Amino acid sequence: MDLILWRHADAEDGIPDDGRRLTAKGEKQARRVAKWLAQHLPADARVLVSPAKRAQQTAKALSKDFETCPEVGTATVPAALLKAAGWPDRDGTVLVVGHQPVIGQTVAILLTGEAREWAFKKGAIWWLSSRERGEVVVRAVIAPDLL
Repeated sequence: MDLILWRHADAEDGIPDDGRRLTAKGEKQARRVAKWLAQHLPADARVLVSPAKRAQQTAKALSKDFETCPEVGTATVPAALLKAAGWPDRDGTVLVVGHQPVIGQTVAILLTGEAREWAFKKGAIWWLSSRERGEVVVRAVIAPDLL
């Protein structure tokens, strides 16, 4: 299984949290990463997106059908995110568009076995693959300013 974790792009401040929209910078970040993903994602990749406005806007830049999934929303925890994605046993590729700190915590758990507070730049992706014997391979880590 391949799991791609995409943090929503730069968003405006405000309340309610789930209603925050992308800034102009965030829209540019989302387009850059979406362009790269469009060239590398398998056609049958499943896309799960937080219900928060900024995550929805980030995912829309990809121009691919997606599922709104509360289990990857602002109040989720790594175990719920991984369960929603079907990690590690699902076949194929799952792209999750979500939030910090859970994305960083999820990557930390998968790579170290411990929930740690790992930084995760806005708009960035981590692409991980599960292998036999429980191994996890990092396939890509990309920040929007590098594209």
